[in-house]
Amino acid sequence: MSSSTLPITPALSDGRGQGFGATLVLGSAVVWSFGGTLARFLHIEDDWTVIFWRSLFAALFLLGFMLVRDGARGTVRLVRGMGLAGAAVGLCFATASTSFILALAYTTVANVVLIQAGVPLIAALMAWLFFRERIAVHTWLAIAAVIGGVAIMVSGALGGGVSMMGDALALLIAFAFATATIITRRFAHVRMTPAVLLSAVIACATAASQASGFAVSLEELLILIVFGALNFGLGLALFVTGARLIPSALAALLGTTEPVLAPLWVAIIHGEVPGARTVVGGAIVLAALLCYLGVELWRQRHA
Repeated sequence: MSSSTLPITPALSDGRGQGFGATLVLGSAVVWSFGGTLARFLHIEDDWTVIFWRSLFAALFLLGFMLVRDGARGTVRLVRGMGLAGAAVGLCFATASTSFILALAYTTVANVVLIQAGVPLIAALMAWLFFRERIAVHTWLAIAAVIGGVAIMVSGALGGGVSMMGDALALLIAFAFATATIITRRFAHVRMTPAVLLSAVIACATAASQASGFAVSLEELLILIVFGALNFGLGLALFVTGARLIPSALAALLGTTEPVLAPLWVAIIHGEVPGARTVVGGAIVLAALLCYLGVELWRQRHA
């Protein structure tokens, strides 16, 4: 999952509130970073079965989260109030979460999460193309660096070393999140927690129509519970709660922890060492993002 889905909301001036929010967002990035590692523990042949169970447990967790936080009436009110904007964001999240599982069947975790790392810059480019939002020079430079880094990462597909399908799905994830970011910024007054719940429901229903079966072993079911409720659901709950308390640039900066940690966990636990091109390209992507987000954070603090 990526930090670029952050709604644009006023940051609290209270220092303790911002510290708490930063801790929650950082926690969400750490939780999400275990997604690829958990997926590698599953040996279910049909990816749609994995998507079904993961989305189901995520939906149940998020529904419980909203009921506890907002109550039954508040939950219904929020769902009704999200409108078409929330439905569109939910569709984008459903596309991204589904593509994440499918992409892992074709390419490495490192490729998936590092391509996702370019979401904030892709969103900026889309905002310029569709809404003519002005983009600073340092943003254009960062976009160019990310494009170059991703090109190096996926260049292995030309020689058969990496699946072009896997990298295409990873890019689809990035564009889905970027689209959700644009919609969220245009409808900043709409709370998007119900949209996240809707995304899990859509993904679950879609997978149910495509899966060849739903039978899994008890061990796999336990992993799927963690994969859906904690990795997906808890990560989203932490993010949407903490992101309301801190500046958007800081949330995005903390979110880069996910693509940094994800390949590390997979390498340590599963021995899936990224290839040289992935390391080089990923280093360029992360360096560009950190520089870009660092400048944006500095600009926010001095605005």
